[in-house]
Amino acid sequence: MILIFTDEITQRINYTFKMVFTNFMNTKIEITNDKNYFTSHKGLKISYSKNRIKDELFFYSSDILFQNKISNLNIEVSSWKKIKIFFHTNETGSLPFDIFACIFYMLSRYEEYLPHIKDNHKRFPAKNSLAFKNSFLKLPIVELWINELKLLIESFYPDFKFPQRRFNHINTIDVDHAFLFKEIGFFRGIWKLFKSFVKFDFEKIKLQLKVLTNKLSDPYDNFDYLLKISKKYNIEFIYFFLLADFSKYDKNIPFYNKRFIELIQSTSDYFNVGIHFSYNSNRSIYIKKNELDRLSNIVKRKIKKSRQHFLKLNLPLTYQNLIKLGIKEDYSMGYASHFGFRAGTSLPYYFYDLENEKETDLLIKPFVVMDGTLNNYMKLNVEEAKYSIKNIISILKKVNGNYISIWHNHSLCDMDEWEGWKDIFEFSIKELSK
Repeated sequence: MILIFTDEITQRINYTFKMVFTNFMNTKIEITNDKNYFTSHKGLKISYSKNRIKDELFFYSSDILFQNKISNLNIEVSSWKKIKIFFHTNETGSLPFDIFACIFYMLSRYEEYLPHIKDNHKRFPAKNSLAFKNSFLKLPIVELWINELKLLIESFYPDFKFPQRRFNHINTIDVDHAFLFKEIGFFRGIWKLFKSFVKFDFEKIKLQLKVLTNKLSDPYDNFDYLLKISKKYNIEFIYFFLLADFSKYDKNIPFYNKRFIELIQSTSDYFNVGIHFSYNSNRSIYIKKNELDRLSNIVKRKIKKSRQHFLKLNLPLTYQNLIKLGIKEDYSMGYASHFGFRAGTSLPYYFYDLENEKETDLLIKPFVVMDGTLNNYMKLNVEEAKYSIKNIISILKKVNGNYISIWHNHSLCDMDEWEGWKDIFEFSIKELSK
């Protein structure tokens, strides 16, 4: 157990030290503002204050964790031991920066509460982030900071050793389009044929007709293949199903389609499933509730996992609504346009509601990379995509992080713009299995 002294015990203090020590480092802590109690303690202890009390391990505190407001902070980023840092402190502390303030800033997504220009889908752009602007978006900066903290504490208290965290990985599958041609309805089918005809894409017309006459399987129907991959490599998948009403950006087949229902039910027999909340769901909690109820009714159990379609996060409203609906885990934390670490970490952590200044029980599980990011946004070829995936897996293995990826069943169709991506998917699975 680690005893921590601070001048004032705030919500932010409680949350940050709990995330750092209990959640990330699997170590019990006690926080006190009683100097006499702290001084008389004989075990491992650290202070987080403006001044050292005696001869303990001392961390100089900046002001952010003692505030209950959101301010437009002037943050300057520098490098220390080749690691980017900010919230610089004076020379009296054990570190040249306030590591706890930095971690809180990243986990709370503090910068996303500040005024900013949203992208065309009304999302916080990666290019606006502190991490992108200072070239540490592709690094699990929180894990790097925590490793330095761990080394410092263990060197100050040689008899104390932190439990070892292990590298973990989860592949998630978003089902935005269960089928390309099957079950889409007569009029959508005719429309697809018409578009192929206008483009003189007669191969696509032949393919559609062969699928509709059951001579070929649907190109997006890769669910049996994914089951085989899961069994072969003993690897976990989580499926997120889009059950929205049809709209410009929500184009899955109808949620009441019999074959779609059977697909969801059979998938849920082997894997965890979650709700893929629609593009339009941020407009109203009632839209979210309807979609959640649809999936719950299909699988006959409560749904606790979610991801936002198009990764549309509007903080704190999106997460506040998820909590009201009983969602316990969300997998939306990441950027569509860039891979890396939106919250600075790969590790699961609990959402801190800055608007209401309180920790919640919503567990955020950040993803690291998405197929659409590498292909549609970054326009990487097969070899470039493999290199990026291999590199980020290697980084996370070194820090014993948590690799969560997003794939889509349609990206494994090996046709059109997704040619070669099935090979990239299998390459990533093999890298994870090493």
